Amino acid sequence: MKLKLTLFLLFLSITVQSQRYTLSDQAEISILTIGSGSLLMDSFGHSGFRVKDKLRRIDVVYNYGTFEFDEPNFYLKFAQGKLNYKLSYGPYDNFFQSYVAQNRTIEEQILNLTKEQKQQVFNFLLNNAKPENQYYLYDFFFDNCATKMKEVTEVSLNTDLNFRNPNNFEAKTFRELIYECVNKNSWGSLGIDVALGSVIDKKATPEQHMFLPKYIYSFFEKASFPNSNKPLVKQSRLLYEKVDKPQSNSFFTSPFLILSLIGLFILWLTYKDYKNNTRNKKLDLVLFSITGLIGVFLLLLWFATDHTTTANNYNLLWAFPLNLLVLGQLVKTTPKPWIIKYLKFLVIMFCLLTMHWVIGVQVFAIGLIPLFIALLVRYIYLIKFYTK
Repeated sequence: MKLKLTLFLLFLSITVQSQRYTLSDQAEISILTIGSGSLLMDSFGHSGFRVKDKLRRIDVVYNYGTFEFDEPNFYLKFAQGKLNYKLSYGPYDNFFQSYVAQNRTIEEQILNLTKEQKQQVFNFLLNNAKPENQYYLYDFFFDNCATKMKEVTEVSLNTDLNFRNPNNFEAKTFRELIYECVNKNSWGSLGIDVALGSVIDKKATPEQHMFLPKYIYSFFEKASFPNSNKPLVKQSRLLYEKVDKPQSNSFFTSPFLILSLIGLFILWLTYKDYKNNTRNKKLDLVLFSITGLIGVFLLLLWFATDHTTTANNYNLLWAFPLNLLVLGQLVKTTPKPWIIKYLKFLVIMFCLLTMHWVIGVQVFAIGLIPLFIALLVRYIYLIKFYTK
């Protein structure tokens, strides 16, 4: 009798679980697109899958954009490009209220799927959300919360969707796409422009634009199923619209203004040296130390990490690591004669930097322009000073 009861309860449990994860005819699978937020990490937007089934009382968001701060060696893995993101899921209401509280626009695209196709996507997400499957190696440009929308849709449906260019589409470089989300004259943009190399100054293919959630939205709007004119999106709707609020003028704390003041200070000290026929050793030690350390950091990003976008970084033309090796000469009243050749080499490096910028090999941060001018003037003065 006990055996029969156990078998019955097991059968009942399996039946209930099967019904719970079998979508009804009322089910909807949709893509949620979240607008930009106030923080740098929120500037690029966000994407997620929504699975809604009133009959089964399901309304869940599957989110590929989460990570765990308490993961061992979190910051080291982040710097090395080895940080795992994971697929998490939770109630739609919590997801919605969270982004409303952040005053971020929320848009939804309900996919034009058959009942069988909805079940395929749902099954894929359920399997992907298992602890052994939920982690993936994050890549900002090629494998993130937005690119997962396209990948999961195509893989779960076992088809290659037809993506047509949105209206008024213009192909851009990866850096230009970043500028669409981040103000050029901001500290976040400056950090990105310094850390990422010429790799991101190449034109992105139309589908590569979809690393940004807003392009997932615009490309999905025009997408259709293969060998058919059946559109991928059945209905698009605005769930919440961001409320515009007055923004403070950030120019007075912007990189261009701050670095302009620093550049003017360097030029003023250089002018004093010129008038007095002297050399401010402390200034040179600071300049060569900072540029050298930045150069070492950029080399580490290039060669000691798995980041694909930190290679071929021509910021090394101004942030030169070997500047650290000449610090011993700069403290001397009469340095070795080769220091003049080294300073001329640095001037040539600035000429190469300008050429790379003009012909479009790499775009540099506009906030650095005042610093570039000040450094170049300082190097030229030092050459004249040592050749007397």
